[in-house]
Amino acid sequence: MYKDFVKFVRDIYETKDFIPLHEPRFFGNEKKYLMDTIDSAFVSSVGKYVDDFESAVAGYTGASFAIATVNGTAALHTALVLAGVKNNDEVITQSLTFVATCNAIRYCNAEPVFIDVSKETLGLSAESMSTFIEENCEIRDDGFCWNKQSNKVVRACVPMHTFGFPVELDAISLLCQRYNIILVEDAAESLGSKYKKQHTGTVGILSAVSFNGNKIITTGGGGMLLTNNKALAEKAKHITTTAKVKNRWCFEHDSTGFNYRLPNINAALGLAQIESLPKILNKKRAIAKKYQEWGDENGIQFVKEHEYTKANYWLNTIITENIAQRDELLEETNNNGVMTRPVWTPMHKLPMNSHCQKIELTNTDWLNDRLVNVPSSMII
Repeated sequence: MYKDFVKFVRDIYETKDFIPLHEPRFFGNEKKYLMDTIDSAFVSSVGKYVDDFESAVAGYTGASFAIATVNGTAALHTALVLAGVKNNDEVITQSLTFVATCNAIRYCNAEPVFIDVSKETLGLSAESMSTFIEENCEIRDDGFCWNKQSNKVVRACVPMHTFGFPVELDAISLLCQRYNIILVEDAAESLGSKYKKQHTGTVGILSAVSFNGNKIITTGGGGMLLTNNKALAEKAKHITTTAKVKNRWCFEHDSTGFNYRLPNINAALGLAQIESLPKILNKKRAIAKKYQEWGDENGIQFVKEHEYTKANYWLNTIITENIAQRDELLEETNNNGVMTRPVWTPMHKLPMNSHCQKIELTNTDWLNDRLVNVPSSMII
């Protein structure tokens, strides 16, 4: 039943060649800025393009501060460190996410706690989170939220805006405030997405964005930490630069830091890319509209942005009727040179997370059996 879909995708991209899932597009000042960086010899973590790129991302998202890092995972790890996540803490997150979300939690020697996602947003469910807290947690005399089952502090909550579709930020944020849990957004996939006209990554105290080669804009490899808190921003820049104390010639460090700063040459690429982001988003939404219209005509369901949100449609996604249809779609498309992929294996099913506490994950399992990402590269 999916032969017509293969033909439709080929018609969209006007090619008989292999069609990747998502590839970068370079049509602006990329070469100009890269050559300028090479000519300047400032290709590492010091240079004007790092500062300019940070300013551009902060300006675009509305965040007060942006700190560039080598990748999105580094940004999320740093954000969790700044949120105070430490050894033996717990962090509420969704099981339906890319492994980097849990990796960053693990880097802090903390444990993820898995709750369910919403079928509408594909991201962390406020209802599931509320159920987990009510059944398992309490505020103790120290003011922190404690998990009564594990006797550990629930320090933070990390919702991920899956494929660029914003989660229920108002309800999740309210729960975090009520139970003294730090909200850290995993906005790796959602640059350009908005919740009630506010850019994702600016609702939580801290957030992380990714500029990997397959993201909506790329620096080759890179990430960005966003925050509206000046003190946290200054500390983020400090600890991601090996916690080096400013000195004209001496190498002094006042704490354990990370070598996480984005190189200037990557930032040059990113600056050119973000200059084109409004055009990229318009093109991406046009592709999403074509998919949705075709789906409506052919009885194929695509994930759509929900009420009060505007999605970047980083990856267009089909919801098949069952796992058999999912596998049929994957087989038909990939066998015919059209790249598609299922959603990630849920985190609670991975061996290193098998012991982690989880609530009932009905929607997670349901979506895992049905979601398929389809080609979503921008058409120039």
